[in-house]
Amino acid sequence: MSRSAHPAGPRHADVYPEGHYTAPATDLNELDPKVWSRTVTRDADGALTVGGIEVARLAEEFGTPAYFLDESDFRARCRAWADAFGPDADVFYAGKAFLSRAVVRWLQEEGLNLDVCSGGELATALDAGMPAERIAFHGNNKTVAEIERAVEAGVGRIVLDSFQEIVRVSHIAQRLGVRQRVQIRVTVGVEAHTHEFIATAHEDQKFGIALADGQAAEAVRRALTLDGLELIGIHSHIGSQIFDMAGFEVSARRVVQLLAEIRDEHGVELPEIDLGGGLGIAYTSEDDPREPHEIAKALSDIVTRECESAGLRTPRISVEPGRAIVGPTAFTLYEVGTIKPLEGLRTYVSVDGGMSDNIRTALYDAEYSVALVSRTSDAEPMLVRVVGKHCESGDIVVKDAFLPSDLAPGDLIAVPATGAYCRSMASNYNHALRPPVVAVRDGQARVIVRRETEEDLLRLDVG
Repeated sequence: MSRSAHPAGPRHADVYPEGHYTAPATDLNELDPKVWSRTVTRDADGALTVGGIEVARLAEEFGTPAYFLDESDFRARCRAWADAFGPDADVFYAGKAFLSRAVVRWLQEEGLNLDVCSGGELATALDAGMPAERIAFHGNNKTVAEIERAVEAGVGRIVLDSFQEIVRVSHIAQRLGVRQRVQIRVTVGVEAHTHEFIATAHEDQKFGIALADGQAAEAVRRALTLDGLELIGIHSHIGSQIFDMAGFEVSARRVVQLLAEIRDEHGVELPEIDLGGGLGIAYTSEDDPREPHEIAKALSDIVTRECESAGLRTPRISVEPGRAIVGPTAFTLYEVGTIKPLEGLRTYVSVDGGMSDNIRTALYDAEYSVALVSRTSDAEPMLVRVVGKHCESGDIVVKDAFLPSDLAPGDLIAVPATGAYCRSMASNYNHALRPPVVAVRDGQARVIVRRETEEDLLRLDVG
């Protein structure tokens, strides 16, 4: 692997006026534990290791780009969430963040339930042996075939997202001779402090049934009259990558108010509420996520207080962490290709992946960290933009970061906190081959989702 130097790119002081931008506060060789998985460290030679395996060995065996998932960290985070909420609450891992058969098995072994939102996710869960009663099925436009499969399998709950779906699920359940447990997803009108595209509780969007104008109350009336449905609770989700608990407090208060209205009108106290997921993780050192026990206490206190005020029994709480579990457990490993210093601007560092393996930067303007991981360096920091190999100027992996100025083609760099929504949103743009997911634990590495091949692409092209 090449270690030759190249002309140094622009330094931070060359790019920004004095006082407007500062050099990195820490040594570039240091690894912030907030953004890296728990078994990541550097060995005596300065190379990054995960699960006791050095990245050069991983790159040689599995190639780049590739996602490396710290299985021990994933399992530890599952246990932390389960322990934080205890036996009187339910933790549903949000499969949309990243799902595979191995992940389903880990979830079972660590005592978590699973939230799916498509027929494919449901198929993966069932194929891997997740008991159907531990599955919740989401989605704003579930097909008849998807609903039929879910009901036939005996999923523990279907989250109803529209008036049409209330009737659709009831008819299917009655035809199959069962009474399906359901929750109604309500839109509580909370403006979560997150990106527009991942805020899901304001009223002008596609998810849920609005509390405004009594629509949610009407949905409850209809669900309670249908023989095919057993209404067990209310569901709310306010968005993703959220650090502020204030939105959850408003949401919980409004959901509990609806529960009180249901009791007063129908004489029924629904036994469950689901407050969704969306808790943020650290993508950079500036992010400050909460720990599961803090989240559990805050949500429990909010619901208990509001129920006591309304004279209600406290319902069983469900939460749906996805990103908060899998996000920090993986990093994406790339090999540096071309390096282009732009005088007075920044240095462009091109890698062998890009927006096909991480669309979040282009889609959400997401921020990431990056580090040189095949070695350490004492060279001066340079401001870089890490970009991919696709035919888009927006093909950006990390917008602005510092890397050592002796970075060279052939070096390995890694982007941490890519466990969520990277492989699950990966594409074949420019006919790129989607990278593998490799689980690493206790000195052993194994592929859990293999790298795509050209044969895979051509097999689908039947024209």
